[in-house]
Amino acid sequence: MTAVVQERYGAEPEAVLRTGRLARPDIEPAEVLVRVRASSVDRGTWHMMAGLPYAVRPVSGLCRPKLPNPGRNIAGVVEAVGPEVTDFAPGDVVYGTAVAAFAEYAATRPDRIAAKPPGLTFEEAATVPVSALTALQAVRDRAKIQEGQQVLITGAAGGVGTFAVQLAHAFGARVTAGASTPKLDAVRALGADHVIDYTREDFLCRPATLRRHHRHSGPAWSAGSAPGPHAPRQAGHHRW
Repeated sequence: MTAVVQERYGAEPEAVLRTGRLARPDIEPAEVLVRVRASSVDRGTWHMMAGLPYAVRPVSGLCRPKLPNPGRNIAGVVEAVGPEVTDFAPGDVVYGTAVAAFAEYAATRPDRIAAKPPGLTFEEAATVPVSALTALQAVRDRAKIQEGQQVLITGAAGGVGTFAVQLAHAFGARVTAGASTPKLDAVRALGADHVIDYTREDFLCRPATLRRHHRHSGPAWSAGSAPGPHAPRQAGHHRW
């Protein structure tokens, strides 16, 4: 099958990724083989490709990549299932995650895929899995956002941030989103109640900026990342 092939680490895709031929993956009894119609790139793809930070290498390979390529997101059609798989059958249209996903076929576990929503194209569905699951874990599982809470999402126009804004809004939170000037309207359209242009206001160092956007003080959650050394890297509990 045709696939992207990576044999060494590097920060520039053109230097370490090439198109090549690989054997079609064999599946275990409890695995699913998906014919990949679309895949996508997220921030984690770069980390796996570059092997940076070095903390990822126990997973990705100490000296060279363990996997043929760093792809993880897939959308496609089930080609075959192992004898222990009962939830999917050949012909099912699915999306989710797999290893070495930049290829014509990818093997994965049933718990890593789901039926593709009919309203999404393959290309649209392939952008969802890693970024949206990361946002869901932050908003629902870690922060446990509830209706009426105040939420600050930094890097709101990024891959994870765009999903975090929508999820927090859907849970009934009052969302303040940080983004750069050209992306403010897009972030508002995703459901942000207030937006802050981080190129003009260093809101992470100036709580008064946040109080101006939230009329009263109280518990709030921040999630996401933003440029600069003060960016929060995980969901956290703050009082403004």
